[in-house]
Amino acid sequence: MTHKPPKPTPAAASEPEPLPVPELPPRVILDLATKCNLRCAMCPVWGSDDEDAIEAAKGIMALENAKKVLDEVMAAKPLIHPALYGEPTLAPSFKAVVRDVKARGLTVAINTNGLTLHPEMAEFLVEIGLDSISISIDAVTPETLMKIRGIDKLAKIETGVANMLRARGDRTVPRIGVSFTTQEQNKHEEAAFIEKWTPIVDVVRIGHVFLDGYFQDIKAPEKRVPCNALYLTMPVHNDGSVTVCCLDGFKETNMGNVFETSVKEVWLGEKFQEVRRWHETDQYDKIPICQKCNGWVQYLFEDEVRDGLLIRRSPEFVYYNRIDRLSNWSGQLLGGHPEPALEDTDGN
Repeated sequence: MTHKPPKPTPAAASEPEPLPVPELPPRVILDLATKCNLRCAMCPVWGSDDEDAIEAAKGIMALENAKKVLDEVMAAKPLIHPALYGEPTLAPSFKAVVRDVKARGLTVAINTNGLTLHPEMAEFLVEIGLDSISISIDAVTPETLMKIRGIDKLAKIETGVANMLRARGDRTVPRIGVSFTTQEQNKHEEAAFIEKWTPIVDVVRIGHVFLDGYFQDIKAPEKRVPCNALYLTMPVHNDGSVTVCCLDGFKETNMGNVFETSVKEVWLGEKFQEVRRWHETDQYDKIPICQKCNGWVQYLFEDEVRDGLLIRRSPEFVYYNRIDRLSNWSGQLLGGHPEPALEDTDGN
């Protein structure tokens, strides 16, 4: 079911019809703990040099509050991400929340830096039925990893990937991927990263770094369109506050608080609807965080099939999907992407 907000009165004749909004968000990001074991320079929170802002952002979401949100959204069967600005496996309630999500029949996906993927953790994630895991690596050499993430423990991260693959064995899930965020210090290793990992994991994601309010080095179409994130994703911070999008690590925007009211009241509330309307009427200057942002291009995809891969490209991301592993990329895991349409699964 979708909800259409009423048009402002009086409405300008040239204004477009409001875009439909689902009654509940199809994707929910739960910031179980703003806590991380790295200080990556590219991270909007942990890469900041504003220690006071970082201290203000830190926090732990109470388990009962996480369950409150899950109670309210489960009817829509959304995709759940149990982390926003932190390493998800470090959250005190991580295992309990993942168990709860799977017990409700929901889809859960995590992004991790891989440092905690020891055999016991890998076994837990596989046995509990985790649907997807993406390990951020960003390098093929320890020297480059040090420049990007401030550590040289590449072998430990790669062992974490191997632990996940070993624990999964012949099972379909979880979908296992690795990611590489291209920036000045590692761009020389991008091709080698793709070549190394595409035969090993289900998907390799290549993205661009987000700095100074926009994704660097991407070419956006001349005509801007409303950002799909406003209609697909609700980011819930550890204190229950909701921001316009997941890139707002220091909560410059405030759409409401789901612990104080409800998910639906915030998702369909006046503040969120106002921001959506500003996007729909090209008033991006009304939202400072949106002014320069070009993240809206991430859903403008084109597909190419070759060498046993479905390569899905947008100006912001490229996904190298192994065709023989596409069966675990479906439903809510698509995250707003179109279903893969393969005329020739041999890639010829």
